[in-house]
Amino acid sequence: MAIDQLLLFVAAGLLLNLTPGPDVLYIVSQSLRHGLRAGLVAALGITGGCFVHIFAAALGLSALMLASATAFAVLKWLGAAYLVYVGLRMVFSRAPPAMELDASAGAGMQPTNRHELKTIFLRGFWTNALNPKVALFFLAFLPQFIAPSVAHKPLAFLLLGLLFNFNAVWVNLGWAWAAVWLARKAGGLQARLHWLDRVAGTLFIAFGLRLALTDNPHA
Repeated sequence: MAIDQLLLFVAAGLLLNLTPGPDVLYIVSQSLRHGLRAGLVAALGITGGCFVHIFAAALGLSALMLASATAFAVLKWLGAAYLVYVGLRMVFSRAPPAMELDASAGAGMQPTNRHELKTIFLRGFWTNALNPKVALFFLAFLPQFIAPSVAHKPLAFLLLGLLFNFNAVWVNLGWAWAAVWLARKAGGLQARLHWLDRVAGTLFIAFGLRLALTDNPHA
């Protein structure tokens, strides 16, 4: 790949990761509710889920899944149900307890223990891994930067996917930092966190319903 194409690939990937969606919403909501540590863990969970799609695309599993109406429908409904489930948990969640600033972390509120952080990571992982739109994205986006003459296309898929995810992790971590920074600057934000949960939960439900109505583009 020429250097100009590589730079274009990196720039396009960064812009796509800056676009708000279920992943960004999850990172921001966890950062606002639980603080910086939880937001960073949520970002790493999202990144981990993306690895599933990268390896699946490199192995050709995503193409097979999208070519099969049954496989696509199963993953679509699983992903939609999970997004709705996460949204309902947020909508009906209790008001968060009082949170204290953790100066040792640089910023953010840290009420979470190791078990809660593991749960936050896994929810972020499944939010991404169960979304067939991410699989479709990799199959539509990455081939544009792979020359037809490339001998080992699976390896090219894998390398570009890893580069995309490497750049994406910094954007995701940046969303967590930005959310906590904004929370510290906005006075009285903690009192409104319960309503933010309601809004974020409603958006998650909307994302899930939209995913449920998505048709397989290759069917």
